[in-house]
Amino acid sequence: MKLIEGMKKLKDLVRKAEDIRGKIAVNCAHLSMETPTYGEKQREQVREWLQAHEDIAKEMLRLRVAIQRTNLQTPVSIELGDKAVSKSIAEWIHRRRDLAKLDLDAWSKLGDKGMKEGFGKNSLGENVEVRIVRNYDPKERDAKMEMYRSEPMVIDATLEVTNAITDLIE
Repeated sequence: MKLIEGMKKLKDLVRKAEDIRGKIAVNCAHLSMETPTYGEKQREQVREWLQAHEDIAKEMLRLRVAIQRTNLQTPVSIELGDKAVSKSIAEWIHRRRDLAKLDLDAWSKLGDKGMKEGFGKNSLGENVEVRIVRNYDPKERDAKMEMYRSEPMVIDATLEVTNAITDLIE
């Protein structure tokens, strides 16, 4: 089974489990004057749903662990900033989730802070030229910001292909 198939199957199992829980909630009890939906076999039907739900939960656990194992053990190389960077699928997921944005936020803090260059008076009252001293390289900042801005889209594109061709590690 491919990784994407496992993720889709997991999503379908979640839906099936929700459906079964709904049936259990509706049919778990009735008043003595009511005719049960499933007749005299209502009790057995509820038991079957409970067993089916347990079986689905076991399969969900198996798939989740297999997906995690696959994500941790499968290296993926992505081209970022003109160089290939290799990380596990799990690491790329974390980069995509929030870490690339955090790096972008850090680099975007670099700026002139509204300062203006020109002339001003020093402590002796003399006119002196005032220049902004940047404690960073603006060219590097711009390159890093562009890289971090595009990183989530590059990760998405690469992982879509990876998920389609990678076998689930059981």
